[in-house]
Amino acid sequence: MKRDLHIVDVTLRDGSHAVRHSFTEQQVRDVAKGLDQAGIEYFEVSHGDGLGGSSLQYGFSAVNELKLIEAASDVCSQAKAAVLLVPGIGTKDDLEDAVKAGAKMVRVATHVTEADVAKQHIELGRNLGLKTVGFLMMAHMAPPEKIVEQAKLFESYGAEIVYVTDSAGALLPHEVTERVSALKENLSCEIGFHAHNNLSLATANTMAAVEAGATYIDGSLRCLGAGSGNAQTEVLTAVFDRLGYKTGVDLYPIMDVANDVVAKLMPRPQEVTKASLIMGYSGVYSSFLLFAQEAAKKFNVDERDILVELGKMQAVGGQEDLITEVARELANQQLTV
Repeated sequence: MKRDLHIVDVTLRDGSHAVRHSFTEQQVRDVAKGLDQAGIEYFEVSHGDGLGGSSLQYGFSAVNELKLIEAASDVCSQAKAAVLLVPGIGTKDDLEDAVKAGAKMVRVATHVTEADVAKQHIELGRNLGLKTVGFLMMAHMAPPEKIVEQAKLFESYGAEIVYVTDSAGALLPHEVTERVSALKENLSCEIGFHAHNNLSLATANTMAAVEAGATYIDGSLRCLGAGSGNAQTEVLTAVFDRLGYKTGVDLYPIMDVANDVVAKLMPRPQEVTKASLIMGYSGVYSSFLLFAQEAAKKFNVDERDILVELGKMQAVGGQEDLITEVARELANQQLTV
């Protein structure tokens, strides 16, 4: 089927943050089967922080991610499993193991100014026959010209798609337009966009990205993801159908898997809370949310103050250890007042 847009579902990867990496094999099978029947082409499944993410730093997975990739792949007749790989967290060996388990796409993710660390992983992805993607995270932290520079590196390494990734849910629609348009004008490969909903703009930002030339867009069923979650897969399906785009996704079946399967495994409704709103406002990495809430309780400080300080520090993914340090310092300041 010819698709004007490719909706990549991230429920089983970004959603892992929201459930503290507790997905079971049966839950993964149920979600993957529903995505397959609805017509989703690619869907991510791995630890929330990508291959190799199960650790003390990021949180341990309840089930080995290779088993989850295999479980998802086993129930799909046309949908393909994708994995996220963050160099420094995941390794080339991890990627090779993921391919053996059934992965067909790799999305190699770096901070928006550090694309050069991904060369060997992008090249390996292509050599393994994977659909290979470059993922520029925390895209609000760099101007369009810098993003173009980094995206060109991804493209030169062999990336077939380069993503503008709003990891903090901090971008406004005009800022999305500027970044995606710049890539469209300067790259030959396809452009993607990944939204977070911390400012309640995930769908609007995704629409802006498509209007600017993005052809790959990410969504999560019921918004399940880090922070306030992602653009909602079933909503994106409806919106772009209304706009006349072919996505290959059937609306009723994608609504059914969202409401009959994913809703039942969610620990809480995915909504914009005071903490996730501050994340978008301050430009803080979305997966910091639960860590900040835990630190706030431990040190009896306001979680919003922790997140604001992290935003001032321009903390990025991989610096979760700063959360405890910031909370402890805020508690010490309260004692001295």
